[in-house]
Amino acid sequence: MIDFTNSAYVKMKQVDPNTVLGDIQPILINGEQVIGAYKAMRDYCVFTNKRVIAVNVQGMTGKKKDFTSLPYSKVSAYSIETAGILDLDSELEMYFSGLGKVKFEFTGQSNIVQICQIISGYIL
Repeated sequence: MIDFTNSAYVKMKQVDPNTVLGDIQPILINGEQVIGAYKAMRDYCVFTNKRVIAVNVQGMTGKKKDFTSLPYSKVSAYSIETAGILDLDSELEMYFSGLGKVKFEFTGQSNIVQICQIISGYIL
């Protein structure tokens, strides 16, 4: 499992979900749909209509991957920080019962408000 206690997970930018669909397709359940994908150098996270899937790509070849499933049903609270004039990055903090805080950082081009609306739609 990814160690979320060490600051932010990764600083990510939005990517086409099809670029990571091959990796996560086998772990999706019936009726689960990919809403968005965000990627850093190698690691990425995928927002679905059921959960956030955080993927930690490991090893030199990148064939080994750690998949962490973060279901919206376990979110007790979340907060977002939008990008500003000097600070171009945005942040999402989600608080999961039994796990604690998970923090994601996004580049300024990512639509953090859209992510907020998606999460709100599934947890409220």
